[in-house]
Amino acid sequence: MNQNPEQIARDKTSLDITWLKAQSLADLDNLPDPDVLAEDIIENLGAGLESFRTVLAALEK
Repeated sequence: MNQNPEQIARDKTSLDITWLKAQSLADLDNLPDPDVLAEDIIENLGAGLESFRTVLAALEK
């Protein structure tokens, strides 16, 4: 990951987020079935796309 000079100049700056994990993904044996994961992904992408459409509509006014 590239850091810009301002980030490097800061004391104790780190972009390492490997410690940050979703609680639900901590135990790989308890993952939902692939079809459930795929449906969740589709739902999240659709919601994100709708949010972008809302922003675009607001910008066009």
